[in-house]
Amino acid sequence: MFTETPSQAWSLRYGDQASSLPDLGRFLNHRTVRQYSNEPIPEEVIAGLVAAAQSAATSSNLQLYSMVSVQEPEARKQIAVMCSDQKQIHTCSWFFAFVADHFRLAKAAKEAGQNPAGLDYLEFFTMAAIDAALAAERMVCAAESLGIASCYIGALRNDPVGVRDLLGLPSQTYGLFGLCLGYPAEDAKAEIKPRLKQPAIWFREKYDENPDIAEYNARMKEFYESQGMSGDVDWSMRSGRRVDGNHMSGRDSMLDYVREQGFLKR
Repeated sequence: MFTETPSQAWSLRYGDQASSLPDLGRFLNHRTVRQYSNEPIPEEVIAGLVAAAQSAATSSNLQLYSMVSVQEPEARKQIAVMCSDQKQIHTCSWFFAFVADHFRLAKAAKEAGQNPAGLDYLEFFTMAAIDAALAAERMVCAAESLGIASCYIGALRNDPVGVRDLLGLPSQTYGLFGLCLGYPAEDAKAEIKPRLKQPAIWFREKYDENPDIAEYNARMKEFYESQGMSGDVDWSMRSGRRVDGNHMSGRDSMLDYVREQGFLKR
């Protein structure tokens, strides 16, 4: 459905033309899709996508994450409500919760006569979050190669206790984010979103404290207007408001909960 060439996708990302590009397939075509068709994704396809996720890099092969699919209608309804009742959670073919998971390794280590005390350190929570993100993105890339669209759900962190209870998560686990998967609806409105130009992200040898943001603000104003949003608020202002500490959606107590679950003890 989304058929931009790599050069066309580059232009939409950066607002200019690429001088030359390798054959990047669909990798530049990614966009968030929130409208899905009624076509189900067969379980054997999902098993393949889980295999793709598990093929992602994982630090020291510790595999400090788990995935919980939520398909039963009442459970899907409940988790959607916990995640700001977003429509795409109700309508996607498959919904996954990606979980930072120290429980499995701690149990295995103890059964092998080892002391997993190191899991108390911030380092291993960081590993778990990275492992989960790498696995999810590998799953998304594989899904997109099959024409399956996706939408990440950060709002899984809005109600960590509710998510824990619904999914039966033990101690030493934490729901990081959700992921919707589905075939896009024919009339799905999902555009390639502009990104900062590479010099604002990719620095040569040393960090640049003063990258050019003004050009991106101008492009994002046009994009917001094309999406029916106010162009009076540019990317810097919109993003600044997002991180002003007043839009936490209940996530301001996350640190206390994460520690209650057995993470970040030192």
